Amino acid sequence: MGVTAAEEPVVSGPAATDLHVLVLAGGLSYERDVSLRSGRRVLDALRAVGMEAALRDADVALLPALAADPPDAVVIALHGATGEDGSLRGVLDLCGIPYVGCDARASRLAWDKPSAKAVLREAGITTPDWVALPHDRFSELGAVAVLDRIVDRLGLPLMVKPAQGGSGLGAAVVRDAASLPAAMVGCFAYDSTALVERHVPGVDVAVSVIDLGGGPQALPAVEIVPRNGLYDYAARYTAGRTTWHTPARLRPSVAEAVSQVALAAHSALGLRDLSRVDLIVDSGGQPHVLEANVSPGMTETSLLPLAVQAAGFDFGRVIGDLVARAAAR
Repeated sequence: MGVTAAEEPVVSGPAATDLHVLVLAGGLSYERDVSLRSGRRVLDALRAVGMEAALRDADVALLPALAADPPDAVVIALHGATGEDGSLRGVLDLCGIPYVGCDARASRLAWDKPSAKAVLREAGITTPDWVALPHDRFSELGAVAVLDRIVDRLGLPLMVKPAQGGSGLGAAVVRDAASLPAAMVGCFAYDSTALVERHVPGVDVAVSVIDLGGGPQALPAVEIVPRNGLYDYAARYTAGRTTWHTPARLRPSVAEAVSQVALAAHSALGLRDLSRVDLIVDSGGQPHVLEANVSPGMTETSLLPLAVQAAGFDFGRVIGDLVARAAAR
């Protein structure tokens, strides 16, 4: 697909300790608590490698603080719209402050799952069939008629989730048509547009992609085994609800295919520095890309740190190197 992973992990020299780094975390999304946990972990990791780092919320005091004491680089540990819809990145661009991660345009694209899936499909990357349904159209056209057509077109089971959102909030697997209306209502509680896609049975995996100077490279895939069968908010952030296997229990040829598809998705969406690509591997070993996350979680149960550890990297060094690369831009 025109993108290859490095044969060996590429890690630059010691992180520059003279940089002043600002970690942004918190925000006002449903994922505020998770963001604060991610931010604190990033802060501790940067300080552990000798960087001067501070933690700040993205609130009305942010822009005055940036003007008074501009950081050399920003790490965006905000989840949800604040950190992932591109708006904050656009503001940082206006302020002339570099940041770790993709630019505003790519962030907006990845944040909107239907748009991202369309780009992936145009690039020849397999993603489950889907329909995006705004709440207004759902009501105007008649819920029963619309849901009947969805089931006729996509079949069962289905995955229902917010078109824009993360952490599994508002997501549900629908195995019979009678359960679809409730799933849609639950989804609309978190977003005005629902993404309904064909549910592909298989192995849930996440592939983190990082670029430390030698081009994007895929870290070992993390296999996700939620106790209740759905990797929802509780399964992600409650101890004992999920088992992770790193590297994923895949045949070598399938593991390589998963890595290549993740790299291709990262490239097709125009991502930079780091991302996490979520996939399903079906019974035939075919990877199906579900979505790409431009501000991956960094908590103790998050997937990117697990992959970094499995690759034999030091988490603080990786984040520090990404910061140094951003500051040099």
